[in-house]
Amino acid sequence: MKRWGDLSQDSADHLTAGSVLDQAEMAVVVTDRFSNVLYWNPFAERLFGRPGGEEGKESLLSLGITEKDHPLTAELAKSVLKGGVWEGTFDIVRADGTMIYVRAQAVPLRHPSGSVTGVVITAREAMRSNEREKDRFGLLERIGERLAGSLYVEETLNRVAEMLVPQFADHCFIELVEGDRLIRKVSTHVNGWAPPPESWLPVGGEIRYPSGHYADSALRRQETILIEDFSQVSYPAPSEASARICGEIGMTSAIVAPLCVRGETLGLMYLGLSNLTDRRSPHYDTFDRDFVGAIATRVALAVDNALLFEEERHTAESFQKHLLPRELPSLDGLEIAVRYYPAAPLASHGQGIQTQVGGDWYDVIPLSAGRVGIVIGDVEGRGAKAAAVMGQLRAALRAFAQDDKPPADILARLDEWTRIVAAPERDDFGEDITNPPIVTCQYLVYDAWSRQLSFANAGHAPPLLIVDGNVTELDITEVGQPLGVHAKGVHADLVYKEETRVLPPGAALLLYTDGLVDRRPARDSEEPPPSEDETLRILCDKVAKIAGDTVERIADAATVAIPGEIDDDMAILVIRSVGAELQFEEQTFPAQPIMVGEARRMASVAFERWQVPDERAELACLLVSEVVTNVVLHAASASVPRRDLIMDGPPLPFDESWDVPGFEDEVVSDKEFTLRLRRGEESVWVEVFDQDLRLPRIRSAGENDEGGRGLYLVDQLAKRWGSRPTREGKAVWFEIPVGGR
Repeated sequence: MKRWGDLSQDSADHLTAGSVLDQAEMAVVVTDRFSNVLYWNPFAERLFGRPGGEEGKESLLSLGITEKDHPLTAELAKSVLKGGVWEGTFDIVRADGTMIYVRAQAVPLRHPSGSVTGVVITAREAMRSNEREKDRFGLLERIGERLAGSLYVEETLNRVAEMLVPQFADHCFIELVEGDRLIRKVSTHVNGWAPPPESWLPVGGEIRYPSGHYADSALRRQETILIEDFSQVSYPAPSEASARICGEIGMTSAIVAPLCVRGETLGLMYLGLSNLTDRRSPHYDTFDRDFVGAIATRVALAVDNALLFEEERHTAESFQKHLLPRELPSLDGLEIAVRYYPAAPLASHGQGIQTQVGGDWYDVIPLSAGRVGIVIGDVEGRGAKAAAVMGQLRAALRAFAQDDKPPADILARLDEWTRIVAAPERDDFGEDITNPPIVTCQYLVYDAWSRQLSFANAGHAPPLLIVDGNVTELDITEVGQPLGVHAKGVHADLVYKEETRVLPPGAALLLYTDGLVDRRPARDSEEPPPSEDETLRILCDKVAKIAGDTVERIADAATVAIPGEIDDDMAILVIRSVGAELQFEEQTFPAQPIMVGEARRMASVAFERWQVPDERAELACLLVSEVVTNVVLHAASASVPRRDLIMDGPPLPFDESWDVPGFEDEVVSDKEFTLRLRRGEESVWVEVFDQDLRLPRIRSAGENDEGGRGLYLVDQLAKRWGSRPTREGKAVWFEIPVGGR
């Protein structure tokens, strides 16, 4: 038994595409890309009053399209071959001489691969009385669709002009109010015609309509003004040149509509007809005026939304820009380039303006003695919250970095701070359910004089190492957990480990966030996105091709290396160690008072060889004496360093073990300090190393005190100074600019 609706084999054989089209009461015409007719159905023969010709031998114009409508066929082909849809009405002269009006819609004919190979036209007879109404409402609908997908003011206005010219107007001007001025934003004309210079003002020009001009009346009255026939009326022109060009091209009619929204006038939309085209009616009427008023309402809403979007986008970008370093410091022995790109705009996501900002950041932090801290990081998520967390973490890391502790210690402190900045949350039972933000970060410290790179990683992608044209990932043995996610009870010191590498001369590092490699496929692409391994390989290959170029070029190449569109915000930082060796001197002295003069003499000779100005050199030598004197004076009072003591004879009682004759002298005589001098392009740095773990501090000396003023002098006379712990003790350093204070 057959079910209801089941077809017999005979009926199914008749449901072919050809048989259906043969019986359709609508004309179907198919052309190739060159407008040659490939197929038309029997109804098309009856509609156009012509028998079908040989396939591919007749053009679309052979259907009887009148000569004045030939430009419409060119417009049809141009629009559809670009992938669009075209609607319009043709005047058709049939073989028997009668004329009909044909309403047509054209869509692309696509190959299975997706490419456009031709045009499919469906058509039927249209009554002349409702032809214009259908055209107008179809145009209004398409304008609404175009405006719905636009977020930028210029793009919005240009889309409107493209829809109106030449289908509805020969000339389109759109002007927006900026402050107390009216600025022209769009100037579009039919058939590529352009007004001569010094006639109609170009885009960007300030428009001043004279009192009594119909555009001025439209602005003041907030009303759409129709000029049906210029030959019947006279208005003052903005300029003599403007009036002259209107006469030359034969302006026949115009409509000016104010762009009003929320009680505010945003600008004007001006549409005009002229003798540059041969239209059925060269004049607008009241129906057209109402139609333009409806368009102006939609345009005003779209422009208002676009202006709001651009204002919020500017606010978001300014917010992000001020959270990142405004300018990079000048550093010795290091070339640096950075890039930042915000997340994809609202048009791609529809998630709100928050998609414009994110939590990616980079930083370059000057440290002691010419060393530099380098940071790349990414806060999970996007929006103002992620950007705010990023700003707090960046500020905290800069503060922690000034302690000059190892990178692993810095990340451990930042991990703790990540938990602090999390907004406290509690469940219905009062239990703490706060979720710290998840942050990946890599912190590196580079010493340009020794070329030593120390770093620790908190779940971030390894940087790319560029050496002699080869690009590989930097070998990182210990990759810790992202900040804020390590297990409870496990101290951060056990999670983040420090590693050290030596960068060869000329080597470069490319640090980046995941926005660089996580791309959204292009809209027109049908290929699947590459895998993570393929993405990394593509990035390495593209960077390798210009590995010997400048860091700026490397940053630019990395930005566009991965195919697809930027989806998440993206930060890139490229550093390169210079090939030339930087000047430095280093010598170790016994911690004895007599060595103060020797240290000063060593500094004086070095500064003279480096051509440091005498005034700067004398100041630096004075401060060398003060710092070294401070080290020598405190050497005797320093605690005994950890070391194994091997003594002959039986063990001494506890109360006598530290009274060995000469032991104190031996310890003191073993004390020593190291003086290290560094010459940079703009400064010299002095470092004094000793084995004392106590960090120096400035103390207030009394009027009669003999000492206590050394560090005070250093603080007052040096550009910067400080101290940092080392594995053997500490280092005290200061910086003296080569020129100026």
